[in-house]
Amino acid sequence: MKESSLVHLSRTFAVNVVNICSDIKKRGNSNPLLSQFIRSGTSIGANIHEANYASSRLDFINKLQIALKECYETEYWLSIFKDTDMISEDEYKKLYSENSKIRIMLIASINTAKDNK
Repeated sequence: MKESSLVHLSRTFAVNVVNICSDIKKRGNSNPLLSQFIRSGTSIGANIHEANYASSRLDFINKLQIALKECYETEYWLSIFKDTDMISEDEYKKLYSENSKIRIMLIASINTAKDNK
């Protein structure tokens, strides 16, 4: 059940990242950093989805660890976008909160998988 929640949250987050980038472009800002943000923000869910089809427990853990690293990168881009006024404080808070929930769930899932040897 936790994994399905994680899959759902990460997919919703990816859609929100794509939508906010589209909104940023509509506001006339076609900053090349948008592609970095889209890559990291959508890669979280892609790696979580891929982990569900892992060939081994170690492969599963590895995919989740990659997703976690992408969470941290996405958090970085969010702070840059907020600090440069590419996104509003409200947009930042919403996306940061979603990313944080995913990060917390990933850490818990990784720790559980590592403990279940």
